[in-house]
Amino acid sequence: MHGADEARLPVPVSAYGPLDGLAEQVHLMAQSGRASEALDALEVFEPYARAFGDTKTAAFLRQGRMYAYLYLGRIPEAIAVGEQLLADNESSGNPVAVAKTLADLSDLNLRVNRVSEAMRKLARAGLLLEQTTIRNDRYVAALSSAICAATSMELFETAHATYLQLTQWWASEGRTETTANHDLIYAETLLQWGLRLDQLGDHVEALPRLRTAADIFQRWCTACESTDAAGPFIALHSLALAKTGELSRARQLAAGVVVRLRGDDDPHTAWPAHMALGIALRDQGDVVGARREFTAAAELLRVTGSPSERLIVGHELARLTIDEIGEHASHDLRYMMELQARQLWQLRLQRVAMLRQARHREEQEQARREAEAALLHDPLTGLGNRRRFDQLLGDLDAGLMPAPTVLLFIDVDRFKSINDTYSHSVGDRVLCEIAGALRVNCRADDIAVRYAGDEFVVFLRTDVEGARHVAERIRATIAQTVYDDIAPGLRVSISVGVAAHEPGMPAHELVDTADAHLYLAKRNGRDQVAA
Repeated sequence: MHGADEARLPVPVSAYGPLDGLAEQVHLMAQSGRASEALDALEVFEPYARAFGDTKTAAFLRQGRMYAYLYLGRIPEAIAVGEQLLADNESSGNPVAVAKTLADLSDLNLRVNRVSEAMRKLARAGLLLEQTTIRNDRYVAALSSAICAATSMELFETAHATYLQLTQWWASEGRTETTANHDLIYAETLLQWGLRLDQLGDHVEALPRLRTAADIFQRWCTACESTDAAGPFIALHSLALAKTGELSRARQLAAGVVVRLRGDDDPHTAWPAHMALGIALRDQGDVVGARREFTAAAELLRVTGSPSERLIVGHELARLTIDEIGEHASHDLRYMMELQARQLWQLRLQRVAMLRQARHREEQEQARREAEAALLHDPLTGLGNRRRFDQLLGDLDAGLMPAPTVLLFIDVDRFKSINDTYSHSVGDRVLCEIAGALRVNCRADDIAVRYAGDEFVVFLRTDVEGARHVAERIRATIAQTVYDDIAPGLRVSISVGVAAHEPGMPAHELVDTADAHLYLAKRNGRDQVAA
């Protein structure tokens, strides 16, 4: 992972909760080498966001915790937090947030050598990002995470294709260029791609990628020349230049930033400068100096470096050893290096095939889920159907339904009269309007079902008082609407029964209680809520 990239982006308040400033602080601390401070801040900020009811900021804070664990090298803990975040995002139904978390988890799983799991998550992230119609800064951040994950796995072709998705969206928005952050991510992909090709001795393919990366870094070095942000670009630029043969300029640039970067809060960004210096010193015959620089780069990558980055440094150290022991004595070592480089490249190509297979499996799984979902949805209203209702009751009896759970039993008042007076097609449109009112007035984790005919059921994640407010809001919305577009002067009302699930209560008893309260609302004059 190249870093918590979205933390560098301007975060629009509309995309996050009202306390998103707290989460931004955590992300900035985590990515600037103060991950331990970020964890301390989270102990205060997370309970505060939950108490305030700001679920969006709470999710953003959890993401910050995942990144903080990453920067501390506590990868299993980062994965555990990421899985919790993924479950939350899936529950909220936001495909872009799900895709970003999947991409981040893909990178984290790779770091603990769970390659198959990393592939599966990246394949699913890519599928979601291709299919979603959401296009905003969160979409951009998710694409960026997918590029980073693909690059970490050396799936350079995938990273390149994903970057094209990003630039196409950018162009559709009328923007002429991307941000420094996204160019940096892409240029790092090209740099690593070129370095790996160079290890194979394929200099013809490596050179254009390295030069393009150098051009991108140069552009942003110039744009950020008067700011502290230029340092990481200069370091990467120096490495790209060193590998294209511009050793004098590479050494000058690297020497100018390496000490400052090592003194910053995020010294990891200094490793490319050490590499550029090492390459330049080796070319001058200073083997001792070159080893010092390469070893410094390896040490910086020891905790937070990606496998690909560590491989790049290791290869340069091995080449240096060949220079030290002499050409004749190093014959076998050179042969083994070339053999290993080609085997690693074959492994990379196998990963490309693995991703295609993972993508195919995800497409099949998605088709299966969609088929199952179709069986659980009412074709008229799009809500859950009676089969879904029975499934939820089973979950309730099995203890799988999160507490608290309150049931609303809803019946359209005098619905037969609407059918008889207007027509059954008008009646169908009324049912669709009521389904829409349920969707508008329910949260993402509430579940609305068309129980039968003109009867609806809603499973709410709240207490009785909260459920009463929701029911009253739904009732008022429907009662105050004149459905002139369906039939002139048509008005509709509903009656609602409310019942809370108590510990140990059988699901059928909850339904019976809500139904009894619905009957009470009907008996007392309709168009009301009874709890």
